[in-house]
Amino acid sequence: MSESDLRSRIKQMLVKNLMLQTTPEEIANDLPLFGPNGLGLDSIDALELVVSMEKTFGVGVPNSEVAGKALRTVNTIHDYILEKGSAPEQAGASA
Repeated sequence: MSESDLRSRIKQMLVKNLMLQTTPEEIANDLPLFGPNGLGLDSIDALELVVSMEKTFGVGVPNSEVAGKALRTVNTIHDYILEKGSAPEQAGASA
């Protein structure tokens, strides 16, 4: 999957699972997801986002500290998925 395809899937997941009143195309890759200057997501949205990431991409978020860094923007979610999603493959390849 290309990087733009992954970003597109992340945006689609956000809109669908969080029932956002926007389209995936309207979400910029670097738009803050939380707070008044971005999408305005809250802590309940964060929980739903974590569950959605596990279901959609098979990537879990172990704690709020990691979530605070990984769930800032579409770009940070993208990077986190690539980082965590590739770790098992690397471990499996060297075993």
